[in-house]
Amino acid sequence: MAPKRFRSKARTLLSGWLIAACALTAPVFAAESAVATPAAARASTSSQPRPGETPPDFLGLDLAGKPVKVSDHRGKLVVVSFWASWCAPCLRELPLLSALQTGVGREHLQVIAINLNEPRRDFDEFVRRNPELDLTYIRDPGTAARYYAVKAVPNLFVIDQKGVIAKVHSGYSAKMVKQFAKEVADLLPPEVLRQPARKRD
Repeated sequence: MAPKRFRSKARTLLSGWLIAACALTAPVFAAESAVATPAAARASTSSQPRPGETPPDFLGLDLAGKPVKVSDHRGKLVVVSFWASWCAPCLRELPLLSALQTGVGREHLQVIAINLNEPRRDFDEFVRRNPELDLTYIRDPGTAARYYAVKAVPNLFVIDQKGVIAKVHSGYSAKMVKQFAKEVADLLPPEVLRQPARKRD
């Protein structure tokens, strides 16, 4: 475990470069034909997984049609974010998550962005219009949202290296960004925090 003083400095640095990277990221565009409404995000059948619990494993299919499971990334920090292109806070959160993914690297972190219940054409258009975002995308017709009892977006889950939920965030705000950065810094290995933020090729 890193000394407390170093952890505090690391949290400050991580928060700073995350926010700066987010500000410098190209604007995120919603698909022009998006017609989904917030009501589409509200279906749930159980209580939401909480910190300390093991999350549902199966998340859906990636862009290549391959199954994505939390257990596939055991040993890494996993961030699962439910989002939609009609959701303005989501469009502010996605560049931050992309900056985090690029800066930390996939050997230590996996960010999975789950699009909730939008038409395929709108999802495909969003991905096409935002090639700079370094994210693992899943289009969810509602299955993963039911497993995670997601009632609104953005809804973010931080899963630790042992596969246990560490933090849950609903909504988006400047305060949430700072808190999220501190949480990520506390969960990442000390050697990762000592490295300068990486740049995507």
